[in-house]
Amino acid sequence: MENEFRILIHTRTSAGFETLGEFYVGTDEARAVRLFRSLKGSPDNIDNGLLIMELSSICRGLPLDIQMIHCTLDELAENCRTITKHVFNSLNFGKPSIG
Repeated sequence: MENEFRILIHTRTSAGFETLGEFYVGTDEARAVRLFRSLKGSPDNIDNGLLIMELSSICRGLPLDIQMIHCTLDELAENCRTITKHVFNSLNFGKPSIG
């Protein structure tokens, strides 16, 4: 069974963090990490962020956090565009737009 990689989007609420959505970004760890590292945001002070993006691996049905960044709403919009372009290119042309 291959690991699956996903990028999740979380937001802070009065009740804690809630997941807004997620992107499936494939089974190639190197590509997933390159894509995530190309996103806008900062890994510093994650606890203070309102919008969090998380690269996660699903291994044998269990999620494993790999990296996290927090970003602004504008950065989140740009990141969603970048991820969508990557996934579209991977699905339609067999190659990602990053790396």
